[in-house]
Amino acid sequence: MKKIIIIIFTAFGFSTLTNAQSLDDYFKLAAENNPGLQAKYKSFEAAMQKVTQVSSLPDPNLSFGYFVSPVETRVGPQRARFSLTQMFPWFGTLKAQENAATLMAEAKYQEFLDARNKLYYQVSASYYPLYELQKLISIEEENQRILSSYKEIATIQFQNDKGSMVDVLRVDIMLKDATTNLSILEQKQKPLATRFNKLLNRSDDDNIVVRDSLFTFSLPANYRKDSLLASNPILDELELKIEASKASEQAAIKQGLPKLGVGLDYVIVGQRTDMSVPDNGKDAFMPMVSVSLPIFRGKYKAAQKEAQLMQESYSLQREEATNRLTSSYDMIWFEIQKQVELIQLYEEQIQESGQSLNLLFSAYSNSGKDFEEVLRMQQQILKYQKMKATALSEYHIALAELDYVTAKSK
Repeated sequence: MKKIIIIIFTAFGFSTLTNAQSLDDYFKLAAENNPGLQAKYKSFEAAMQKVTQVSSLPDPNLSFGYFVSPVETRVGPQRARFSLTQMFPWFGTLKAQENAATLMAEAKYQEFLDARNKLYYQVSASYYPLYELQKLISIEEENQRILSSYKEIATIQFQNDKGSMVDVLRVDIMLKDATTNLSILEQKQKPLATRFNKLLNRSDDDNIVVRDSLFTFSLPANYRKDSLLASNPILDELELKIEASKASEQAAIKQGLPKLGVGLDYVIVGQRTDMSVPDNGKDAFMPMVSVSLPIFRGKYKAAQKEAQLMQESYSLQREEATNRLTSSYDMIWFEIQKQVELIQLYEEQIQESGQSLNLLFSAYSNSGKDFEEVLRMQQQILKYQKMKATALSEYHIALAELDYVTAKSK
């Protein structure tokens, strides 16, 4: 019998937790393999490369000129000229640009952390429906077994003139319903498994290990609420963007200041043949200093204004994100408490309905009457068992969402 059960669950594409693989293992696989998360990390790495770009000096300029008609000088005709010039931004400009780029890169990393936490939640939200499905299949199979035994009993009661053929037909109808329900549940497994495996960037039909039981936890009031706004990547990202915009504003101010340049001219001079003079044919060196004149102020003022407006935008986004996280926490906490109460209710209803079923079945065995009540009570127990399995799944999904909004690290 055990071998048959294993074969059945293998055919469904998932199994119970009989090995070391757990949900934490799936988190690790998703973090390593999910292309969306990898793309976020690559975006962070790309932003880090920006730091070197903006903190480097501009390339020096080297120019060469050849005198088609040599210019006669006292020491000889000028043949060619080489010029080398290096411009330097105003003091602190490169540092300001580096700070802005570094802060934006750090913001990208916080974006990556939020994407990772969200991926963990998505994995959980895809994992627990597989548990629910496994339970629903198990419950429906047990329902089929019970109904089959009821059919045998109803048939015997009819043969002994203690029941009616209608009772047998009623069980047949319910068995057909159970068979159809089981078929639908089995068909549902494939899309659920595909969704889960794709989060891990695996093949659609890779085996999934699912827990065989779930439990609720005793959570204190305001569970993890102190972590909601303390170190949340969503808020940290926006805070870093605000600081980056301030650094960009400083960089824009400094870019509007003069740039200094130093250079050197080297002139190749030919020898004079018509006379002998001191330093005849001696090449000339000429150091140079230059200053840019940033007289067109519009672009610099616009860059400063852009940075100021981005600061305001990020501040408003942070305020909106804070409000959204706070309201999300309260709604999720309500959902958790609701599912806990429903689970307790369903457990009580299952127990009480089970006691009622035993009494009804005993009465039917003796009198052959009220078989319809026996079936009704059995289906009521079935309903509560399914609702409990769904509530357990919803409870753990809500708990995973709470971990996400409070930025719980795995």
